[in-house]
Amino acid sequence: MKLFNKINKEELKHRLLESNEARTTLSFYKYAHIEDPALFRNQFYQLLDEVGVFGRIYVAKEGVNGQASVPTANFEAFKERLYSVPFLNGIRLNIAVDDDGKSFYKLTIKVRDKIVADGLDDASFDVTKRGHHLSAAEFNALTDDPDTIVVDMRNHYESEVGHFQNAICPDAITFREELPLVEKILEDKKDRNIVMYCTGGIRCEKASAYYLHRGFQNVFMVDGGIIEYAHQCEKHGLPNKFIGKNFVFDERLGERISDEVVAVCHQCGGPCDTHVNCANDACHLLFIQCAACAEKYHHCCSTKCADFNQLPEDERMVLRKTAVFNGSKFSKGRYKAFRVGEDLVME
Repeated sequence: MKLFNKINKEELKHRLLESNEARTTLSFYKYAHIEDPALFRNQFYQLLDEVGVFGRIYVAKEGVNGQASVPTANFEAFKERLYSVPFLNGIRLNIAVDDDGKSFYKLTIKVRDKIVADGLDDASFDVTKRGHHLSAAEFNALTDDPDTIVVDMRNHYESEVGHFQNAICPDAITFREELPLVEKILEDKKDRNIVMYCTGGIRCEKASAYYLHRGFQNVFMVDGGIIEYAHQCEKHGLPNKFIGKNFVFDERLGERISDEVVAVCHQCGGPCDTHVNCANDACHLLFIQCAACAEKYHHCCSTKCADFNQLPEDERMVLRKTAVFNGSKFSKGRYKAFRVGEDLVME
């Protein structure tokens, strides 16, 4: 019984890039009670692997959170298998807006303590008492009111390349960090209409329940997140209030929602919203890089990393034990980055 991938990841990536198979990228989540997550994980892996699903899925006692790529020819078979799980029957599938079919190259299902790391004590509040879901039309109408507050519940590197008009975009690396930060920002606005949004809706499900517990009175969330909002705007011909790209956690690193470019290259400062990882695997910094800087720095975040990548492999193996790169210091690119000397620096 196959329950894990056993092929080298570079080989898998090569196969994906060379493949002409049409694939559909999607995400889904469901809060539910899973008594034995490890057992469910193994059964779920076999169920999805048999129809060629790739992706990253988290399973916990509180439910399932998945991002996946499905062979388009097997899409209906995938739905049948997914919906055969009682608590997933009829679950909404958030289909990617801008999809090249190259989002995932293998299937990974992991058991976690939570399907989203939030740092909250779920026993201290009722997670089922959540905020009101808004359709795209309802979101547009409510946010036409200048007194409505819109809050981006994603991380800073997500909102940097795209966000709703006039949204509060907290400077946070993690959802766990963002929850108390947003509460502090809004502590004197608990009676205002507050609309939250995230990529597909899962973070707002938990956040809205938490903020209602903390005394906020009028909490709303975009139903299905940015992905569903974009689909509804296109389907119904509605004005699109999201500007820029929607960051995604797969090989694409982003899907375009509108033509505006709201970010800049972290090296030259020119308009750009293309996220990349530094080509130096010892760094692997996630940052924004334009095509010209990619060529200039050999797809690295600095001359230091570019020079390091030119060294023989045996030298790199020795040096990476002590060398410090941008990825060691900034993790997910938490800096207002412009190139100074050899490294990106915090302003």
